Amino acid sequence: MKLIYSPLEQFEVTNLISLNAPIFGYLNFTLTNFALYSLIGFTLITSLHLAFKGTGSNNTKLIPSQWSIALESSFASINAIVREQIGLRNEIYLPFIYSLFFFIIIANLIGNVPYSFTITTSIILSVGLSFTIFIGVTILGLTKHGLHFFSFFIPSGTPLVLVPLLVLIELTSYLARALSLGVRLFANMFAGHTLLKILSTFLYQLFSSSLIVAVLTLIPFSIFIALIGLELAVSVIQAYVFVLLTSSYIKDAVELH
Repeated sequence: MKLIYSPLEQFEVTNLISLNAPIFGYLNFTLTNFALYSLIGFTLITSLHLAFKGTGSNNTKLIPSQWSIALESSFASINAIVREQIGLRNEIYLPFIYSLFFFIIIANLIGNVPYSFTITTSIILSVGLSFTIFIGVTILGLTKHGLHFFSFFIPSGTPLVLVPLLVLIELTSYLARALSLGVRLFANMFAGHTLLKILSTFLYQLFSSSLIVAVLTLIPFSIFIALIGLELAVSVIQAYVFVLLTSSYIKDAVELH
């Protein structure tokens, strides 16, 4: 059985399959664990919703299935976020927010399976995703408001002498969104998985020792199980926080608040 000895080894991107093909000169096809788990996440999301479509909605059945209730409750929750944050007239962004939520939550939950790979612990994905959203929100604001979009960086009623300083502060705060959104997701998932790896290694060594120590280890092991439950909750909460902040940023671009 493969054992991971370093807490950071679980975050390494490794090549699983590599194929060198003399096509168009020279091409290298590589399948990494990052790409594999991205495909697994995409397949799961698609399959779950196709299964929901196949079972039918609650409107066509007298007694809806638990799966239908779960997915429709998720949709209702995301729809409520969009309505509260962006507004009733801007539900056009609901498909994007809904897809973003399921992508992050499925990726986070897959990463809680032992010896799997959590793609959201990759700084490339997390920060790249936040930068993409930041650029999209900025383009949305410029498209909708034109040059008036830059009034977002000048609070109303600001004395003229303080305008340069406040513009600098607001601009820095605005640019920080591109980094903070992704770093928040990355840091929480990275820290949680690292902690669980360190504790699991320590507990494994205790269980492998004498029988008396193994019995006494059941007490910290129960705490470890609770931490696993906490990490599962964090996986869900981080997906919720990510889409909540994304919706808030879209609202700022749409309404200049």
